[in-house]
Amino acid sequence: MNKLETLEHYFGHSSFRPLQEEVVDAILEKQDVLMILPTGGGKSLCYQLPTLLMEGITVVVSPLLALMHDQVVALRANGISAAMLSSMQNMEESQQIEEQLRRGEIKLLYVAPERLTNGYFLNLLHQLPINFFVIDEAHCVSEWGHEFRENYRRLSLLKEQFSTTPISAFTATATHAVESDIASNLGLVNPKRVRGSLFRENLTINARHRIKDGRAQLMEFLKQHTDESGIIYTLSRKSTEAVAHFLQTKGIEAKAYHAGLPTEEKNRTYADFVADKVQIVVATIAFGMGIDKSNIRFVVHMTMPKTLENFYQEIGRAGRDGLEAETLLLFSAQDIVQQKMFIEDLPESPYKQHAFNKLDSMVRFANSENCRHQSIAAYFDDRIEACIDKCDNCTAPASEKIDITTAARMLLSTILRTEQNFGLHYVIDVLKGSKEQRVLANGHDTLSVYGIGDEYSKSQWLTIGDKLLELGAVEIGEFKVYKLTAFGVEVIKGAHTIELKKERLTVQKAEKKKKVTYFDDYDAEMFDKLRDLRTEIATANNIPPYIVFSDKTLKDLSVKLPQSKQEMLDVHGIGEVKFERYGEEFLLLLKSE
Repeated sequence: MNKLETLEHYFGHSSFRPLQEEVVDAILEKQDVLMILPTGGGKSLCYQLPTLLMEGITVVVSPLLALMHDQVVALRANGISAAMLSSMQNMEESQQIEEQLRRGEIKLLYVAPERLTNGYFLNLLHQLPINFFVIDEAHCVSEWGHEFRENYRRLSLLKEQFSTTPISAFTATATHAVESDIASNLGLVNPKRVRGSLFRENLTINARHRIKDGRAQLMEFLKQHTDESGIIYTLSRKSTEAVAHFLQTKGIEAKAYHAGLPTEEKNRTYADFVADKVQIVVATIAFGMGIDKSNIRFVVHMTMPKTLENFYQEIGRAGRDGLEAETLLLFSAQDIVQQKMFIEDLPESPYKQHAFNKLDSMVRFANSENCRHQSIAAYFDDRIEACIDKCDNCTAPASEKIDITTAARMLLSTILRTEQNFGLHYVIDVLKGSKEQRVLANGHDTLSVYGIGDEYSKSQWLTIGDKLLELGAVEIGEFKVYKLTAFGVEVIKGAHTIELKKERLTVQKAEKKKKVTYFDDYDAEMFDKLRDLRTEIATANNIPPYIVFSDKTLKDLSVKLPQSKQEMLDVHGIGEVKFERYGEEFLLLLKSE
């Protein structure tokens, strides 16, 4: 059979999807391949089909047992001889598979990366006619990716041990930096590089600020997806069980899934979900990698993921059948604090700073007013047109916008005048004429831009800074230093007008640093966090919360976001005594924002 006949006979398709045939041909020509194609684009077929047209065995390296098992079952259902070697088999089963391999009765062998470091297994492979290796979920190779695995890094041994055997690497997500890292570490030789468009035209992406615990918003969303399959991601094991129980009380068939559950229970939940016996799985990120279920109609994140790679891969599990699917991200400032705490626990290394930068990108995406699909594509170094009707930002009614060009030029000029050596908070301190010792010691109180930004609160300047990041006028370098791009220089020169949605920033002229109004959601969320801290302090000291700070003080704190003792003393209701008693704890919270 030729490739089209094979495609029809084994897979039931009359034609290839975009880019598939190009990769199939490269593999048949025994080239190394690196393919980056979104979830649902049909990566598996790109290596499953050519091995049927070649002599020998294809060895597929995959990170998860459940994924390997599903692939093997699906291939066997299509009449293709496939097997997996893993800890799931006993000695007798493993020996039987080895005998089948020696007799040439298996075309695709699935293994975990750990097995390739086993001397006995490597010796077995040297005795077999391997036509090519496949590295699935290849982003795990790169330490700059979002799911780096040490055992994947060791796969460089394949080119050392099997120098003439081609390797095909596949992943759904990779920036150009990660792509280069994959190619380098696997030792790929002049690989055929194929990168698909990041635009999933059947996927609608929504992101909203979470109100309280988000459950009311979740129920409103689920009304549009009655009796449909979906995944709801939460941050902790405890919250998966709490949300699953909540849905059960509402008559919705839902089960929790997290790493702490017994293996039998996890396997049963997974199997029931794939078999449509369970409508919704509420899970941590331990669930879903490589899940082979095509009719997932929605994915909800109850909290913000730590990276855009995680987010894109997780929402990519919806609509793999090409039919309409929808995603919802609910997030709050508390999520950012939690994710930063996780990163802070990492040992000091360039990777730690990289993790902070990835989180910053995720935060900017969540807050962005630009096309969601376009923002994701740009992050992965792809350029697409705005989606028009497949994200909340593109379908939102026209909003009144505020011209912030003058403010943007002030901020960019201050970054330039401070020689592009500082973070955004410091730059804003200079703009607002801060008397902080660091500002004075650097002599930045003598700059022409010092104190010219008193028109806006610090929180407003942070919002303006976020907008400039979204537009690509600035970029974040090492140690969170802000630097101008070529576009930023053009903005300073007056070549562009910068606008911001009114609801993100309502500008009022400052009257001797009086009250300012800004993005309501941020105001409300910050107030809630401050109130929670006040309750903790009051409980610990056995006093009423209002004795710590009044609601009026908390609201003023949430608007001004002071970053030092002096700035905090400018807030209504805070004097020296109150600051000495409670100020440091509140400052710690505010600085974490």
